[in-house]
Amino acid sequence: MRKNKWNCVIPVLSLFVLFNSACAQNPPLGKAYVVEENLVQNSTVLLNNASYLIPLQNLNTLKIASIHFSNQYANGFDSLLNKYSKADVFNGNDYITGAGPKNINTLSADLKWYNTIIIQLNNNDVNNPQIISFITQNQKLKNVVIALFGSGSSFNKLNDVTAPIIWSERVSAVSAYFSAQAIFGGVAITQKLSSTYAPHYSANMGFTTSKIRLQYTVPEDAGVNSVNLLAIDDIAREAIAAHATPGCVVLVAKDGKVIFNKAYGYHTYDNLAPDKLTDIFDLASLTKVTATTMEVMRLTEQGKLSMDSTISAYLPIVKGSNKADILLHELMTHQSGLVADIPTYEKLKPSDHSIDSSAAYPTKIVDNYYLRKNYFNDVMMPDILHSPLKTRGQYVYSDVSMVMMKEISETVTSTPLNDYVLQQFYLPLGMQTTGFHPLYRFPAKNIIPTEDDQIFRHTLLLGYVEDQTAALCGGVSGNAGLYADANDLAILYQMVLNKGVYGGVQYFKPETVDTFTAKYSNISRRGLGFDRWDPITDRHYPSQLASPQTYGHTGYTGTCVWVDPKSNLVYIFLSNRVNPRVSDKLSSLRIRPRIQDAVYDAIAKGL
Repeated sequence: MRKNKWNCVIPVLSLFVLFNSACAQNPPLGKAYVVEENLVQNSTVLLNNASYLIPLQNLNTLKIASIHFSNQYANGFDSLLNKYSKADVFNGNDYITGAGPKNINTLSADLKWYNTIIIQLNNNDVNNPQIISFITQNQKLKNVVIALFGSGSSFNKLNDVTAPIIWSERVSAVSAYFSAQAIFGGVAITQKLSSTYAPHYSANMGFTTSKIRLQYTVPEDAGVNSVNLLAIDDIAREAIAAHATPGCVVLVAKDGKVIFNKAYGYHTYDNLAPDKLTDIFDLASLTKVTATTMEVMRLTEQGKLSMDSTISAYLPIVKGSNKADILLHELMTHQSGLVADIPTYEKLKPSDHSIDSSAAYPTKIVDNYYLRKNYFNDVMMPDILHSPLKTRGQYVYSDVSMVMMKEISETVTSTPLNDYVLQQFYLPLGMQTTGFHPLYRFPAKNIIPTEDDQIFRHTLLLGYVEDQTAALCGGVSGNAGLYADANDLAILYQMVLNKGVYGGVQYFKPETVDTFTAKYSNISRRGLGFDRWDPITDRHYPSQLASPQTYGHTGYTGTCVWVDPKSNLVYIFLSNRVNPRVSDKLSSLRIRPRIQDAVYDAIAKGL
């Protein structure tokens, strides 16, 4: 696959950036893909689904294994599965060739810790009695799903199979992608058997499903010409060449379909590690909406928080201070009068930190730097309580406001912010990378480095939050500290765009989403937690072509998420513009808004 010197894959279609090299044959492009996809959909049938296992639900409870034998499109199939939930891949041929210590029984043993097994079959595979025996045994013990490709003659061998079967008569890269997505409800299954193929598989049998999650497809599937999205490549190349950022990832979802997702450049300017679609970025202030606001929305909906209540109603520690009567909606709209931030590393004393961890110094800031116990309660919270209120009723963007919202939410739930959002949102939604403290969960090579901090921490920050306030909070704060890849953010914000529904689950009531994302203040453009479209047209914020309904947020590290209900659009841009030093070029060159405008322009031009 041809690449330029910025490591930007030339073809526009994101689906094929992922899978071209993985498949035995290249799939069709553009309109030809849509034609083939329609043929696949019209010949795909779901059988044996009386228990409604398909589409898969409760993703946070599933441990998934994907097994292939002779399916030539297995790599593409497995890649699509992993867009929805982690699926470990097993090559079944390693267990049935007869060579070595492995056999079909050891395959079952190796699957001991998996509760959901997805098996890819074609006409050759069903003629192997070992494989059929493996299926009939395991369907009694675990959730088994069959993805069958080929002619209906295979059904004569599957009369004893009770597990759900997604059958595609067409054998192609597109049918592999389609079936993988159908398992999770990324696409709908609408057809029934047109003929009788075996005693248990007769004409008019079949179950239908609805689309309940993101689909991964080509721009043409959403009425957009791929060629018109080439402008994104040009702007990304410009950013990298100008050293506005060493690399970036762009994702566009239109009408519930991911139609563009590409990585550009490298982790750092040494050009050693190319950016990948699955790379994990420090989201900076996207934490405010992706973590803190999500919890506040849930608690408000449950009646546990009121935007018209005071801080002191939840945090007795503020009583007697000038913060006592601040209302929660003032915090959420940055009109509380709180200072933008409090002193951070400037306040540290030698006795506040140590090179070794201990009970007295438990909070890791970076390698060989541990903060003393209760530093937030002893130093940071008093700084907040004693800070002046000079601008109450005015819009002054404040990190401290979201630090306070985290304290309030944790007091109400008795649960740390990082645990709450992980269990209530990220894991159930199928988000695989999103969370705080990424080094506890992923190798460093999967994480994008940020600043080479020569003032406070004296090291390149990789997996340790760039924001200094969040760092002193132990990496978990209401204003920063969250990490994620682009696909995870697309899932979460598609849920919000869907008015709180995703994967068949209602995470929020529609009115909750409307309340928090709508313009709330007469003083600024803000919603509750969310940033919004700016009515001052000369600012062209977040972009020149965004509609007044647009909401989202930006992040200091060079990130943004914008949702435009009018265009049914989710736009995500992730970068590390602060590497190795903080630079304003990403903003001065207007890279993020120009890419967003390029998306709108492509939508307007259509096919």
